[in-house]
Amino acid sequence: MDSLHSTMNQHVKGKHLSFEERVIIQPRLKDGCSIRAISRELGCSPSTISYEVRRGTVSLYHGKQKRYKADQGQSVYQINRRHCGRKSAFLKKAGFINYVIKHFFEDGWSLDVCANRSLATGEFSHYQTVCTRILPASCRLFKCFKKQYSEHWNDIFKTITTDNGSEFADLANLEQVSKTLIYYAHPYTSCDKGTVERHNGLIRRFIPKGDCINNYSLQQIIDIETWCNSLPRKILAYHTPDEIFERELDQIYQAA
Repeated sequence: MDSLHSTMNQHVKGKHLSFEERVIIQPRLKDGCSIRAISRELGCSPSTISYEVRRGTVSLYHGKQKRYKADQGQSVYQINRRHCGRKSAFLKKAGFINYVIKHFFEDGWSLDVCANRSLATGEFSHYQTVCTRILPASCRLFKCFKKQYSEHWNDIFKTITTDNGSEFADLANLEQVSKTLIYYAHPYTSCDKGTVERHNGLIRRFIPKGDCINNYSLQQIIDIETWCNSLPRKILAYHTPDEIFERELDQIYQAA
């Protein structure tokens, strides 16, 4: 079929090849069409077709002949997709995180002792541990909030949603010491935590992306936080986050 009269939807730039497009590549190669001719027909880069042909080529007749197969190309693509993307460090380091939770919260060990003791005894290797500069953030934050809201913690912090960065790997352990549910967004899917991304955008008004937060004083950070929480939001019927949070706290404390 001539490409001018093809009923297939035009390939969208930046999108991966579909199985239907791979089915078109197979007969075009058999007919002797060049890589560039196929790329023009599908509306994609010649390098995309070249890589696809390389991935989907199989050996036939005891290796005497090589030919592109759409099924093989699709199979290799699906396998690669399953292994792509950033992986959560929590699953790989869950044993060490549980070790820290036990000794930090129950035995009163410092984070430095937890990390180095596990290495000294050989219970965990260097690659199975989390940097002690990363660990304090969530542990200290949890202790601070837990002390402030005491028995109402589970009613106030029902869920926390974050991304898969290693700096948040130990956050899931809150589920073991509280009823708070921790959710990790899918890799490269910022829409899973739209509210967080919205707040990041507000903060970027003051701290440009790539700028080191250590360049700002504690008072400047507090001022930015106060501004964000005092900004009326359309989604809150033009109330501020502070007003809504205080209203919810009042209801929780009155119900207790």
